[in-house]
Amino acid sequence: MAQIAEDLFLLLLDNASAQPGLDRARRGRVLSGAVLLDLAHACRIRPAMAGERVEPGRLVALAAPGPMDPVVAPAFQLLQHRPLRPATAVKRLSKGTEENLASYLEYTGQIRRVRLNSKRFSHPYAWPLTSRGRVSQARSALLAALFERMPPAPPTAAIISLLHAVDGLGALLSLNDRGWRWVHARAGEIASGSWVDEYPTALPEVNLAITASAVRGALA
Repeated sequence: MAQIAEDLFLLLLDNASAQPGLDRARRGRVLSGAVLLDLAHACRIRPAMAGERVEPGRLVALAAPGPMDPVVAPAFQLLQHRPLRPATAVKRLSKGTEENLASYLEYTGQIRRVRLNSKRFSHPYAWPLTSRGRVSQARSALLAALFERMPPAPPTAAIISLLHAVDGLGALLSLNDRGWRWVHARAGEIASGSWVDEYPTALPEVNLAITASAVRGALA
């Protein structure tokens, strides 16, 4: 399951309008980054290192057993063709990732697609959630990591890191100045990779943190 990308999209939809709470440009980048981080956590991609035949920092597809999740399959196929700089991968994926995510979540019954006729909305569709169970769990984990300094699980750390990179936490939170100072400081810690020292980690988590660092630079 593409937990990072799916949870992030559901969190962005969790509002009164049932439309994503980020502008289109940032949304395209952050969702593209999310599918790349899902691949990294599954150890299917990683950044190339110095001394390899590929330019350092380019994202490289790795051979790994098991089925491919349909949400992340286009990103993996793109990198199978050739290694790419994170910024290039994000740009190419930003055109279709949101629709792919919405279609999959609709297919699996987690959201509904409702066509809007009003011109007041920036998007022709709303996607109301069919159940709040999953998004409530994702939101609770995010709030615990930010406000209670609980060690974030890898998907939560990835979501915070991505939103922090595009200044997008305001799509999920409404705070006063003091609250924002706290959140930006804590989100910056998590985005720096500190969560790896807070959470029991193995190779997938380390690869996720390394890849997140590379992808964050492409989102700014």
